Amino acid sequence: MGQLAKQPEGVFVAPAARDLAVLARQLEQWLAPRLPGAADLRVEGLTYPRGAGQSHETILFAAVYAQDGRERRDGLVVRIKPTSFNVFLDDMFVEQYRLIKAVWEAGCTPVAEPLWFEEDPGLLGAPFFVMRKVVGRVAVSIPSYMETGWVVDATVEQRERLWRNGMRALASVQRVPLASVQFLARPEAGDGFEQEWDRWRRYLEYVQRPRPLPTYVSAWKRLDEARPVNRPPGLVWGDARLGNMIVGDDFQILAVIDWEQPSLGGALQDLGWCLNIERAKIEALGHNLPGLGSREEMIALWHEETGISTADIDWYEAFASFKTSCLGLHMMDMRGQSPPGGDYGSMSMNQSTHRLLDRMGA
Repeated sequence: MGQLAKQPEGVFVAPAARDLAVLARQLEQWLAPRLPGAADLRVEGLTYPRGAGQSHETILFAAVYAQDGRERRDGLVVRIKPTSFNVFLDDMFVEQYRLIKAVWEAGCTPVAEPLWFEEDPGLLGAPFFVMRKVVGRVAVSIPSYMETGWVVDATVEQRERLWRNGMRALASVQRVPLASVQFLARPEAGDGFEQEWDRWRRYLEYVQRPRPLPTYVSAWKRLDEARPVNRPPGLVWGDARLGNMIVGDDFQILAVIDWEQPSLGGALQDLGWCLNIERAKIEALGHNLPGLGSREEMIALWHEETGISTADIDWYEAFASFKTSCLGLHMMDMRGQSPPGGDYGSMSMNQSTHRLLDRMGA
């Protein structure tokens, strides 16, 4: 996740918490052979991000040591594979690290520098990887950056700079050479589009196991019947939104983070996801924040940056709404929650999918 919020906002939402004093000693032992010439190594400043990071346990820290007669302080981040609170069905932890490395090497999209991957679960109870920390701010989800925090406090001009830079960072993902990320391919499921479709077909089957979900099945069938003609190839970041970008004081995007469910599902998947997330935030607030672009402006800027046709984007936005409704339901199940009266069909995310399908005449 490679991040450090200068003034952490939000609440603790990590899926787990561990004894950070013990973790410091474990990381010191593990880091020592990976920092040749380091003396008096100590790990300090361990902290969990606030307001974000629900799917993976992510801890920020500093490695302090002496080298060549000088004290060094390396800001680092450890990201640990989930073992119980599994938001997603597909285990892509290794692929997540490989993708960050490929994106870093491509140099077209800003990401935190990946440093080391540890396959052995013996040290921390699960595999993990370490990245260099990127110092900046994050537009947190809990509480929403649309309601409080540094985005609200920014000027209109600063917010406009933020959303434009955010959309450009999103568009830059489509410049990552697909030849460098073919390890994401699942040819047994078909082409890239079919691979993404199959992933969420399996997800729907999974969330239905505790109880029937006729309105979810209905949304899936409507999406299937209205499948888009426009299916441009492309890399799917997976959780494409402003809240997964680290932002500098000048409102430039310093890093794109949280690559936990990528695919080769096509260029429009991420744009549809981003539109869906922003629409839901605007609906919850009742209005957009001045300076943040409208849906039409987001689509136009992304198209300008990528040169890719955005025909059928309504379908991709509806598909993204379906994805988030399934994710939201699964997270409720993991927490032992249920909607009022057990009426799953009335859940707002599920209703949003049907409204989007109605809007496009599907």
